[in-house]
Amino acid sequence: MNKNTINKNNFIRKIIKNDLNKKKYSKIKTRFAPEPNGYLHLGHVKSLYINYNIAKDFNGTCNVRFDDSNPSKIKKKYIKSIKKDIKWLGFKINNIYYTSNYFLKIYNYAIELIKKKLAYVDELNSKEIKKYRGTLKTIGKDSPYRNRSINDNLKLFKEMKEGKFKEGQMCLRAKINMLSPIILMRDPILYRIKYKEHIKTANEWCIYPMYDFSHCISDALEKITHSICTLEFIDNKNLYNWILKNITIENRPKQYEFSRLNIEYNIMSKRYINKLIKKKIITKWNDPRILTITGLRKRGYTPDSIIDFCSRIGVTKQNNIIEMSLLENCIRNDLNKNSPRAMAIINPIKIILENIPNKYEEQLIINNHPINKNMGKRKIYFNKEIYIDKYDFKDKNNNKYNHPVVGNKIRLKNAYNIIIKFIIKNEKGEIKKIICTCKHKKNQDYKYIKIIHWVSVLHSIPAKFYLYEKLFNKINPLKKNKLTNNVNKKSLIIKNGFVEESLKTAKIGNKYQFEREGYYCLDKIENKSNNLIFNLITNLNNRYKRI
Repeated sequence: MNKNTINKNNFIRKIIKNDLNKKKYSKIKTRFAPEPNGYLHLGHVKSLYINYNIAKDFNGTCNVRFDDSNPSKIKKKYIKSIKKDIKWLGFKINNIYYTSNYFLKIYNYAIELIKKKLAYVDELNSKEIKKYRGTLKTIGKDSPYRNRSINDNLKLFKEMKEGKFKEGQMCLRAKINMLSPIILMRDPILYRIKYKEHIKTANEWCIYPMYDFSHCISDALEKITHSICTLEFIDNKNLYNWILKNITIENRPKQYEFSRLNIEYNIMSKRYINKLIKKKIITKWNDPRILTITGLRKRGYTPDSIIDFCSRIGVTKQNNIIEMSLLENCIRNDLNKNSPRAMAIINPIKIILENIPNKYEEQLIINNHPINKNMGKRKIYFNKEIYIDKYDFKDKNNNKYNHPVVGNKIRLKNAYNIIIKFIIKNEKGEIKKIICTCKHKKNQDYKYIKIIHWVSVLHSIPAKFYLYEKLFNKINPLKKNKLTNNVNKKSLIIKNGFVEESLKTAKIGNKYQFEREGYYCLDKIENKSNNLIFNLITNLNNRYKRI
């Protein structure tokens, strides 16, 4: 990863510089701690990018720790996909850990809190706990089991571990303050019973630590110096500090919060993405309309474009919504420099050049890139019959520009001028084909002639084009209305057309600028129909510009 970090003077970096100047730490250690209950999305990458580059720039280390403390949600396939995404993005991680590595130590710290009268086994069920906890307007109420003796709590906690109680029958809670204005601090749950086989520890445990309990202890055990997370965990900092203060542990990391990533017309909550999949609004976690890394990769985004985006959005404490155009500009800038050009017809209409012989064929040699000559050249063919896009033709010239209408002259890109003679329509009045004549001369003056793209009928390959638009109609899909009410029903449109024959050797994942159309990625090849299937990555200009 060679991308230079932008916004090097953000508030977190200033804190770290100050800590190092005061010799508070000899080495900076950060971590990225995803829960493997889904696939990585762009919000995760922002966090990884921040943690990774802070460690890199201050000669420290950055770990990945999979928060696998909830066996009901985690899956091996998610761990595998997260590792794959991290590697694909170019992050070189120092170490990979799992919260489950520390289960025994975390359990012993729970026993320490019990012995200090700072934790107790509670028999209230989840609904009762919620009721006793109170609200923002009402104070909490002590559980009737809050003042059990140390010995009773130790005995019951041991029996919880031995599997002598049902799920939900018992839990371990911290004894803090039921009158706290912060609801999270009103005796939060530290351990719960779950009879679920764990992907790493199998059936060794039937009690599992809550995230807030395991997270801070794992940070301390790994000697993390700066625990960097998003703003929704700001109240959790109080519990984070309370736990580390009240257990016998050498290291005490500090938590710092930054604003989470919000991008207009998108969601990045794994919970809501799951809902969209279940309702069949999107296909899978790799649907190109969502901002998972696997979805962005399938759509055609590059690692460099994603890293560039993360470098540009910066690090602040102010929640805001990032414009989608910023993300699209990043991939557009990358592909403009690095993708070869080709011609594709997405809405084909056949042109017949009446003055060209039936068997005529001319080979044209053109550059694959207008500037980068190292990309070489390719062959295209000019014949009597070609395809153009129907949107490049109008029956009537209704504005000041020289649109291709009957009688007008058109320039075929990289080829010749043609003049439209007449059109042939079907019974419905739809254009079936257009008859033209070709001004078969090279080096013609076409300064004021409209230039359009085309493909030879004889030397074309059938293709499908998946045209992706924003998944939601609202800038903030989660605001006010139900999420599903804001879904854009035209977020995917499939078109059947043609691409030039030079793409017959294209490989899955190859990216192209289809001239005058946009940037596309070859997603797959249909063997039965021999169709190439391309995903629209982004248009040639900003679709999200606000008026």
